[in-house]
Amino acid sequence: MNQDIQTSHAVVTEGLGKQYGDMWALRDFDLAVPTGSVLGLLGHNGAGKTTAIRILTTLAAPSAGRAKVAGHDVVTEPNEVRDQIGLTSQSATVDGLMSGFANLEMIGRLYHLPRKVARARAKELLAELQLEDAAERLVKDYSGGMRRRLDLAASLVASPPVLFLDEPTTGLDPESRNELWDLLRQLVGGGTTLILTTQYLEEADQLADEVVLLDHGKIVATGSPVQLKARHGGERVVVTVEDIADLGPVAAALEKVAAGDAEIDEEGLFVAAPASEATRLIEVVRALEDGGVDAHDVRRREATLDDVFFSLTSPRNRAASTDGNEPTDREEAAA
Repeated sequence: MNQDIQTSHAVVTEGLGKQYGDMWALRDFDLAVPTGSVLGLLGHNGAGKTTAIRILTTLAAPSAGRAKVAGHDVVTEPNEVRDQIGLTSQSATVDGLMSGFANLEMIGRLYHLPRKVARARAKELLAELQLEDAAERLVKDYSGGMRRRLDLAASLVASPPVLFLDEPTTGLDPESRNELWDLLRQLVGGGTTLILTTQYLEEADQLADEVVLLDHGKIVATGSPVQLKARHGGERVVVTVEDIADLGPVAAALEKVAAGDAEIDEEGLFVAAPASEATRLIEVVRALEDGGVDAHDVRRREATLDDVFFSLTSPRNRAASTDGNEPTDREEAAA
């Protein structure tokens, strides 16, 4: 690895890969994450995100390539790596039969902090994550969002320079998610490096300096959110309907006049497709009328990271190619 990159970057990987039997869950994974920045890892379930996190946090050994975190090799120097990182995993890691305060104090002691320092740090983190009122309650009585915040607090006890967050805002309401984003920005402002996996594309758009998009265990795109949207986005025509049964006919009609394949969002009840400069909304409306579809709304908008995600990882192509043989993130974590 280039020595200059190693000293200026918190995480560096070359050709990193993980094989399960005959299948590669992660392959040719190259990263160079500058110190004090945020990297967003995006991808479908089973794309390789959790595998990458497990290798970089020494929880799994790579089958190929190498990686350094905070200047230490994840294979030959695992203890040194663990001293420099914090991890918030997908599943809760705190003890439900202890109070929130006791959990954080215990973790501080495990990091060899003096008792007085560990107790002070626990109080500080409980205040920052708005858990002061629940400090003495058993964690088993916490709500899902409260437990998630305590998980994050646990990963911050030792003030690690590199923090890995595996879908950290799962289960949080929008207000709590925004508060957590503010806290993460403060950490980065203080020099912490964040490696973030998330299912919320808006989260990556808000926080990440650079995004790495994984599909079938391989990197398919890298760049800042702005760069990715400019490179793979462009404008979209969006048609919203009131009945889910209309989504298919809308997609068929839209593809006749749009500049590319249409993507269906069943939850949002809309269909989006790329628009060229020549795409006119009146032509879209006529195509919908010809298809016998009554749309609720027709508009143009700038691309989002969701559009980039869908355009590079087509769900239809993915379903056809995996055929059920690709591991889910849960299967990766258990392996």
